[in-house]
Parts: sequence; C-alpha cells; structure tokens
Amino acid sequence: MLSQACTVSIQELKKNCSNCNLKELCMPVGLKPDELDRLDALVSIRRKVSKGESLFRTGEGFSSLYAVKTGTFKTLVNNQDGTDQVIGFQMTGELLGLDGLGTGQHMCDSVALEDSEVCTIPYSRLDELAQQFHALQMHFHRIMSREIVKDQNAMLLLGSMRAEQRLSAFLVNLAERQKARGFSSRDMVLRMTREEIGSYLGMKIETVSRTFSKLQKDSLIKIDQKNLTILDAAGLQSLATGRTH
Repeated sequence: MLSQACTVSIQELKKNCSNCNLKELCMPVGLKPDELDRLDALVSIRRKVSKGESLFRTGEGFSSLYAVKTGTFKTLVNNQDGTDQVIGFQMTGELLGLDGLGTGQHMCDSVALEDSEVCTIPYSRLDELAQQFHALQMHFHRIMSREIVKDQNAMLLLGSMRAEQRLSAFLVNLAERQKARGFSSRDMVLRMTREEIGSYLGMKIETVSRTFSKLQKDSLIKIDQKNLTILDAAGLQSLATGRTH
C-alpha cells in the first residue's frame, strides 16, 4: 500500500489547500497563530492512493476523515445480489469517511478512480480540537451539512427523473463542483466510466451511452472519450430541472 507522511508549514497549507475543504479545517476564521499551528500538525499526514486502490473498505474501523487533495474517488456498497452500487463520486476538496461517524466503522468502500492524494485527519484529535475551538466546530458542522445536502440531491436523481434529466443533472452538478474549486465549469475530464455513471444514476450502460449521444446531438455537450465540454450550460440546466429551453 502506498502511503506517505510529511509535515508541512501553515504557509504551504495556505498555498496548497486554497480550493479545498481542508482550508476550512486548517484555517477557520478567528483562530490564533498557536491554534493554527495545532491544526497544522493535525492535518500534516498525506497518503497517496493509486488508481484502483481502496482508501477504506466496508466494515473497517473508522478512525480518520480524508480530504481529497488531488484526484477522484468513488464510493460504493455491495448489494445483496453481489453487485456493487456506486453511491457517490468525490473530487478535489471534498471529504471522505463521514459514513463511519455513526457506527464507528465504514459503511461503504472508497476507491480511487485515478492516482490521488488525501490528507488524513484523525477524527479523535479533530473532535478534541473542535471542542476547544468554536470556530473549527462551526466550520466542521457546515461541511457535514453540505455533505448531507449533497446526498439528498443525489437521491432526487433516482426518483422520477427521465434518463436525460438524470444525466443532465449529474453533469450540471459536476460542473458546479468544479467551478466552486476554481476549475473550468465548461471543460472536464470524466474519470468515471459509463458503467459507473449508470450505477450511480440507476441506468443501464446502454442508456447512459445513448443519452450522452442524444445530449451531444442536441448541441448541449461535446464528448470525446472521457473529455467533455458543456456547450449550452443554460440548456443543460433547463433539461435537468425539467424546463424547456
């Protein structure tokens, strides 16, 4: 297993984590320099995860949260029939591991979709500091709230939406998440396969491929293998919400 631990300075953290939830864990507003130093030590452990490698697996004991510094992950659960169900995709700046908070063990698998790197945040130490630093506690609660909302929005995709709506909503969501992190909301590389997208959206792979082709035919997107360009963001948004454009 590839892993790496290194100590970084606050200056380096400020430079490297400007588009990451780690920024909120390291540098919440109102903390004093000595408090920032303690947070610096808390999040100084980095771990490299190769493509296809698991960050954690279902049933493993929960001990840490992980902030995605670079790369992309998928989370999945195993169905009763033995098949895997993708339940989420996590990109740079997002947290992994919150599934273990309730039971003390992970309730899903997390697998890297490309060579990635995470910052490991020991939860027991984070909890101790959060109780001491009100600003950190509030920031952490906001992060958890956003994760809950994200999961709720994902559930809506599996409701009564048509295939075109589901895929459009998925792409709009990816674009918004990229934009929030300072990346292009127009051009993106889909690290997940068509099969993984279908598993997440509750669609067969043939339906996913056919729907991509339909969106491209309608000049909403341009897609070449994993490279995707959103040509008509407003049109895609309208389709995702069920409005005409």
